[in-house]
Amino acid sequence: MNHPIEKSTMSNESSCGCGGCGCGSNSNDGLTITTRPVEEIMNQITLKIDGLTCGHCVSSVTEELSEVPGVFTVEVVLAAGGTSTATLTTSAPIENSVLEAAISEAGYTLISTSA
Repeated sequence: MNHPIEKSTMSNESSCGCGGCGCGSNSNDGLTITTRPVEEIMNQITLKIDGLTCGHCVSSVTEELSEVPGVFTVEVVLAAGGTSTATLTTSAPIENSVLEAAISEAGYTLISTSA
């Protein structure tokens, strides 16, 4: 899930105009406020994984996915004997090949991904 974030920045040519910095000005002259988008900080990726049958399987997948650079959180929902779901919160998109390698390292099969 992507969340656009706006960031305000202030620039000041002569004084801040707030009167609190000691410049003595009560004017907003020279104060410019610019709103600009900041790159999106969090992404959510959903993975479908085959082969998980128990809590140990969930732990193995969670551990491997947690070691992928950029992954903040991993939540795995077990569907024993079926297709389980892992939801990742990441700082940036991650290549499918990287996710597939992590899941393969844990001993399971990546079926699909969606962002």
